[in-house]
Amino acid sequence: MSMLQEFKDFAAKGNVVDMAVGVIMGAAFGKIVSTFTDGIMMPPIGKLMGGVNFSDWIINLSDKPVASIDEAKKLGAAVMTPGLLVNHVIDFLIVSFVLFLIVKQVNRLKPAPPPPPPPGPTDDQKLLGEIRDLLKARS
Repeated sequence: MSMLQEFKDFAAKGNVVDMAVGVIMGAAFGKIVSTFTDGIMMPPIGKLMGGVNFSDWIINLSDKPVASIDEAKKLGAAVMTPGLLVNHVIDFLIVSFVLFLIVKQVNRLKPAPPPPPPPGPTDDQKLLGEIRDLLKARS
């Protein structure tokens, strides 16, 4: 079989298509969550914490004064961005929780696996059965 044919067989499988759809949907969902985090959740949290704008919460490592990440990028100043880390951690927690809920519901809808078959007789039980059969045959 040629490599091209193997690739066609692989790509035609349902799992690959399902995975591709999942990745695309996940990327779109990630954008929604990021927008929700940055635009809806973080402003009130920042206000409650004394007017902190997490998006611009930076630690300046350079000798150039900067007030925002955009300004630091323009000046080429070295800055650490713990505010962005906080936003991304919250994004991750939201996405993880939603995926947990989805997987939980999908697993709930799956049929329960059939119970395992009952165990067969043990060696001792087989031996006792043979002895019983022999005794019945002699009587």
